[in-house]
Amino acid sequence: MEDLKALFSSVFPAGLQDQGYLERHWREARGTFPGKTLSKWLDACRDLSASDLSASCALIYLRNGPACARIVGPEAVIEMANTGTVLGKISGNRAALALFSVALAAARQLKEAFSFLSWLKVVERLAAVAPESLPVLLDRVEGLLGEMDVAGFEAWALAGVRSAGRDPQRRLNFFTLDDPNAKRWMQREGKDVTFPHVRRRLRAYLIALWNLQASLRPPPDSGNEAVPRRTSFDGTLIFVPEAFRGFEGQRAADLFRASLAHVAAHIVFTRGKFPVGTLKPVQVALVSLIEDARVEQLVIRDFPGMRRLWLPFHEASASGGLVAPVLMARLSRALIDPDYRDDDPWVRKGRGMFFDSKGEWDNPAISRTIGDLLGNDIGQMRVQFNSRAYQVEPPYRDDNQGLWDFGDQEQAQFEEAVAVESVRLERRETDTPPPDNKRDPDDPAPPEDPQVGRARLEMAELDENGIPVARYPEWDYAIGFDRPEWTTVHECPIRAANPGIIDRILEDHPVILHRVTSLIHSAKVGRPLRVRRQPEGDHLDLDACIQVKVNWRMGETPDSRIYVSSIRQHRDLSVLLLLDISESTNDLVPGNGSSVLALERQATAFIAHAMVGLRDPFAIHAFCSNGREKVNYFSIKDFDAPYDDGAKSRLAGLSAGLSTRIGAALRHAGSKLSLRLTHRRLLLVITDGEPFDIDVNDQRYLVEDARKAVMGLRQAGIDVFCVGLETGGDNYLQKVFGRRNYLLIDRVDRLPEKLPMLYFRLTA
Repeated sequence: MEDLKALFSSVFPAGLQDQGYLERHWREARGTFPGKTLSKWLDACRDLSASDLSASCALIYLRNGPACARIVGPEAVIEMANTGTVLGKISGNRAALALFSVALAAARQLKEAFSFLSWLKVVERLAAVAPESLPVLLDRVEGLLGEMDVAGFEAWALAGVRSAGRDPQRRLNFFTLDDPNAKRWMQREGKDVTFPHVRRRLRAYLIALWNLQASLRPPPDSGNEAVPRRTSFDGTLIFVPEAFRGFEGQRAADLFRASLAHVAAHIVFTRGKFPVGTLKPVQVALVSLIEDARVEQLVIRDFPGMRRLWLPFHEASASGGLVAPVLMARLSRALIDPDYRDDDPWVRKGRGMFFDSKGEWDNPAISRTIGDLLGNDIGQMRVQFNSRAYQVEPPYRDDNQGLWDFGDQEQAQFEEAVAVESVRLERRETDTPPPDNKRDPDDPAPPEDPQVGRARLEMAELDENGIPVARYPEWDYAIGFDRPEWTTVHECPIRAANPGIIDRILEDHPVILHRVTSLIHSAKVGRPLRVRRQPEGDHLDLDACIQVKVNWRMGETPDSRIYVSSIRQHRDLSVLLLLDISESTNDLVPGNGSSVLALERQATAFIAHAMVGLRDPFAIHAFCSNGREKVNYFSIKDFDAPYDDGAKSRLAGLSAGLSTRIGAALRHAGSKLSLRLTHRRLLLVITDGEPFDIDVNDQRYLVEDARKAVMGLRQAGIDVFCVGLETGGDNYLQKVFGRRNYLLIDRVDRLPEKLPMLYFRLTA
């Protein structure tokens, strides 16, 4: 008691130091910190009061500690004092004060010691990478932990750090939830089942039902979160909400499945779009409702069990106000639930007309006919319908935009939005900091990277002309899983140069050209053929062995050719050369005098010339990056294009700039190479081996992502090798490509010496 009294005397205001107050706290502390933990807690309190933190920090820790200990245990609360001290040193007094203030709310959300201790470790980690944002983040932690578990909280917070790069203001916008991405990522990392969790299963589900190869995308941001989102489609492009609010666990997974099955029913059974013409909004809604019911009945006719998937989401009852949305929800249930009874005359009329037309369900025109009639009745009943506030029910049904032709102008606008949103590109002015000569003094770009601003200016025109074509995930080793659709690949044009530059490379190195060509010609890279009745081989030829036994029994001399051997007589190989043209390839190769980019161009010229003579299908692509939203991808030669002066001029015109986000480039190159039907598919990367980008502080992050991308390509049956150019980055090459899957050269004349190892591994 005396220890606590002395401690309170140094921390609590004099007005609170009455005997009854101290005794109450002492009893509470003794009840929640048993045995040796009581002295440990008192030591933690003393350390806090003696630290540089304000008296308020120690005061709040003293007050909240026992209550937290009752929920998550005394050891976790004692550890919290250490975390508070660390936060005070890194982020300041305000961060420590915020931690102790929200600790009780966090303990109530997490409920167990392990989760609470894990959360403290996450908070310490965030203090190191986003110290200015930590107090703001902690102020919102109760709501965040209500939406996410600790793993989700860590993934969400690190997503904010990764996406903001070196910009503290963008981190603050993320953690204050002013950034729209923050809310979207909160849905993804939350406890609810979200679209990224079930995307693969949904694709497989559509293929299993109707062999339907659809493109599934998250929807564009509407800016209106008050209205729940619905699935939307245009052709086979389907926009699926990130999450369905209010649905959890298996019910949420069933809702995603029901939604996709419903859209698939439209794609299969709705032939063409309905022209809007002069229809009123209420008639459009009712025609859509009847069409929804019609395609569902056609699906149920083929797959009766589908009714069990859709019916649980129809919750309308035969009661409620006579307003259009309520009546429509009741009619929707009446058209799918044979056991539903509704005495409303309008609902009964709609149900009667629909089932009386059962013989015409294969004709979409009945939806227009029935919907028009029901819409006229709604108008005569003076039932109000607000088209802007109307939301399709039940929630698995789509928003009906894909059913209607709104006219040429509006349709063109919709198709343009679909083309852009199919890669979910988000443009921000803050994505491109000002050039170095106009840099604001508070700009967080590091001084040790002076090339970033200059490189950005060199590639600015290409960035503006680039077309976004795909989004890819990115592996985050810190949380142990992919961040879906984290990077955007833009396909960009290349400034052409004189193709004679490439021809002169070949003319200046005839010996190297001959050796490389001979090597590639001699390599038999194709499907192994089994040749029977050989004098030697790896396996016995069973038929030949039987014949030998027969000949021996008949007294004849048997044939000694009783083996099977495997030979490669034909070439069956597709090759994609992927060139790194980041700013670092402008560096000179030590002891050589040539730049890395010049060495890449020479090696590519030799390999391409040899491939042309063999008629092997090959492509030449290049990449660089300017943050995760701007991975620039350049097509020098595609598989089906000739290697002519046009391709040579593009190869000669390559210029280095920007950064090296190699993982996204590998995935995009792999997506192109995976379409080739040859026996072997080779992705040959030529790089200086130093992954880097302007929005990444963690050097290991891009290395681990590239390594994960290489592993994924190999699992897909694509051979990935690297020709590394010696600039001191070979350590990265081994981590990314593996010890046996890269080779190093520092001069182009060493290419014939090293290249045989690559082909040996391909044919082994």
